[in-house]
Amino acid sequence: MSAERHAASNLNRPRSILRAFLENSSSGGVVLMAAAALALLVANSPLGAFYADALHVYVGGLSLLHWINDGLMALFFLLVGLEIKREVVDGQLSTWARRVLPGTAALGGMVGPALIYLSFNMGAGGHPSGWAIPAATDIAFALGVLSLLGPRVPMSLRVFLTALAIIDDLGAVIIIALFYTASIDLTALAGAGLLIAALIALNRFGVMRLAPYLFLGALLWFLVLRSGVHATLAGVVLALTIPLKASPARPDDDRSPLHKLEHALQPWVTFLIVPVFGFANAGVSFAGVSPAALADPVTLGVALGLFLGKQFGVFFASAAVIRAGWAELPMHATWRQFYGVALLCGIGFTMSLFIGLLAFPNNPALQDEVKIGVLLGSALSALAGAALLLAAPGHRGLRKET
Repeated sequence: MSAERHAASNLNRPRSILRAFLENSSSGGVVLMAAAALALLVANSPLGAFYADALHVYVGGLSLLHWINDGLMALFFLLVGLEIKREVVDGQLSTWARRVLPGTAALGGMVGPALIYLSFNMGAGGHPSGWAIPAATDIAFALGVLSLLGPRVPMSLRVFLTALAIIDDLGAVIIIALFYTASIDLTALAGAGLLIAALIALNRFGVMRLAPYLFLGALLWFLVLRSGVHATLAGVVLALTIPLKASPARPDDDRSPLHKLEHALQPWVTFLIVPVFGFANAGVSFAGVSPAALADPVTLGVALGLFLGKQFGVFFASAAVIRAGWAELPMHATWRQFYGVALLCGIGFTMSLFIGLLAFPNNPALQDEVKIGVLLGSALSALAGAALLLAAPGHRGLRKET
């Protein structure tokens, strides 16, 4: 049995966590779309000044925007880390055969956009530090668009898109850690290192209660924030130490600490944290923005990186490994449908906006250019991908999947 067919057969495992994740992410994508649209509406209304001022109100030493981007988003990254660990250890990415297609697609989908962005920003007046902005796919947004298309899209393509986006998120986490860390406080970093060692020890000694992990994780977030490394990475590190196996003392409990925490976090992250982040960061005022601004290197690099770089990078990298016989086209999918999903990979909303803030932390003008580029590239990718998938005839062997 091929790796893809084996992966598809595993979709029927206990109310599949993956299936529940797909459904939650799809619904969350619709909520995120509404939050982004509302942010644009408010930013370009008489409430625009209040919206901008409210985000910079200081509470407890940090602005409200800072609390959202460094505090709430740490929980988003915690969920990302849990999903990565679960899929790599015991899910759709648990074997090399299953990793080949989404892994290659994710790599192509990161390299292509970065090259297009740099082609517009390497010369005079360019801003090459934003090269990673168009490299990320927004899983919630992309699955939200797929959910609007109903059963026309095979479940295997939804699984492929999810696996690709998870690997994509892992790449984004590594990029943030390596390229978007400014000054380092070695004392705070050393303290964070000791806490990581303590978290690993809890895992090795078989501690199954979540409370100790979460307590140390909160301290880790504070020290990472003080260290200069972006605080959200503390969420990923914490996730990787959460046990994935259920307690031997409770064999009747088939849910591990990781599964319990993931289920507890998922609705909050999907329906509150990510939409709040989208509302706080998608609002850009178009007052005074001329059509010429669309030709600015950052705007153009981000928009075309997402729209062109993503689709070509994902599709041609995937086609190469499929033609080489190292992977197979997802079950029941046609090449046209596969290309439609490659187009949807250009929806880069949440992570792209997040990396944009890190790339240009003290330059609101460039941040606005990033937002315009992300909105434009993501909208083009969503519309083109949805149109192609609606027009694409289904595979003759496709049955209604339950």
